[in-house]
Amino acid sequence: MHELSLAGGVLRLVEDAAARERFTRVSQLRLEAGALAGVEVRALRFALSTLTPGTVLAGADILIDEPPGTAWCLGCNSSVPIRSRLDDCPSCGSARLQPTSGTELRVVDLLVHDDPAPATP
Repeated sequence: MHELSLAGGVLRLVEDAAARERFTRVSQLRLEAGALAGVEVRALRFALSTLTPGTVLAGADILIDEPPGTAWCLGCNSSVPIRSRLDDCPSCGSARLQPTSGTELRVVDLLVHDDPAPATP
């Protein structure tokens, strides 16, 4: 289940950002896992839920967008929508497709919170 290692990578990115930007808690994490990224979204969500307790992501809402895939067809020289890397061109039937989007797994944004500064006596 490579989603566990992907979840660990996402957690490291967020924790590194927390240390760098000095925030203490994330209430919302939004990811994008493209249709061609090879990521099982349910497994990724489960892996994140097992890794986040005790971290800045503890209790955060995790939203995962799944944008569709697109490819450039070398047969008809056009951009076409695809659902799988194994799809043929829906326009001309060619199998010569180069994926152009929907291959990414990325952190889109975070809603973060700082701890209030301690009162100065």
